[in-house]
Amino acid sequence: MKVYYLLPFIFFYSCQENPKQQTKKPLEDAVTCAMGSIPNRLSSIGAENVAIGKDSVRMILIEGAKFSLGSDYFEDAKPKHVVEVNSFYMDEHEVTNAQFTRFVKETNYVTIAERPLDPKEFPGVDPVMLVPGSAVFVGNLETHDLENPLSWWEYVKGASWKNPEGPKSSIKGRENHPVVHIAYEDAEAYAKWAGKRLPTEAEWELAAKANSHTNEDYYWGKELKKDGKWMANTYQGAFPKNNAKLDGFAGLAPVKSFPANALGLYDMVGNVWEWCSDYYRSGYDTNGTKVNPKGPGDSHDPQEPGLVKRVQRGGSFLCVDSYCERYKAGGRGKGEINSPTNNVGFRCVKDI
Repeated sequence: MKVYYLLPFIFFYSCQENPKQQTKKPLEDAVTCAMGSIPNRLSSIGAENVAIGKDSVRMILIEGAKFSLGSDYFEDAKPKHVVEVNSFYMDEHEVTNAQFTRFVKETNYVTIAERPLDPKEFPGVDPVMLVPGSAVFVGNLETHDLENPLSWWEYVKGASWKNPEGPKSSIKGRENHPVVHIAYEDAEAYAKWAGKRLPTEAEWELAAKANSHTNEDYYWGKELKKDGKWMANTYQGAFPKNNAKLDGFAGLAPVKSFPANALGLYDMVGNVWEWCSDYYRSGYDTNGTKVNPKGPGDSHDPQEPGLVKRVQRGGSFLCVDSYCERYKAGGRGKGEINSPTNNVGFRCVKDI
């Protein structure tokens, strides 16, 4: 049975903005998952290290390597262990509204957020409530109860990738923003159309580390800002009520608004969570394969054992150290596969 996420009836939000430890203060216990010119990094990337995908997006060659996967900082990212990943290509930025529009025009694809809901899957729920929609962050405007995460998320009827805040909104003028309200199935469908696939968790982390083997707090170094510059679109201020917008954005930012990493990849941290192909389980099984690991055979989240979840990586525009630290190096997110929100998107990879 597909588990859609009507907020009044299903507390699904165990994926996006989850705190690091179970011993966090009450605000964090309430939910377990939620600029200036850009340096031209491509001048240092040889033409042989770049490919163009079917969707006309530049892809960067990620050289295969052995590296340490995981983190000693996050309980569900332990233990750190060495894995090996073959070379592959990765989209230089998150899939945009413009890209997804082309995909939909060519395939007539309908996302999960746009599909009718079957009353049989929601026994006891008023059929009037069973209308297509998606979850939208409204914390900056409507939060009243800081102990209740449902007060900063709202199930908005008609919200979808092309109407991010609901029927009265559109993506006009936001063509270069990352596409959101994307369920796992939606991301897979796009990847298949583009002749690509979703990255494994190991591939994603290798790319985010930019083939660096140093142990840093962030993928770019020890400090949140580098040389005084914001490196990613995250949340500054008192979450969830007051986003100070010190990085220049209250919500999503156009792709490539922040510096690329050493490989030429943009927005590996912040902006939107990115789907990975691995099923989610807390912690890593070090008895599994060490070469091109693809994760466990099924999912299990001790906090919501009945839901099927996949790994998400990179954090989003809602990550802030006082509440959600999962955008830090090695941090993991998790998402119920049929529960998109307006801070979840994806990027693709391609085998060589």
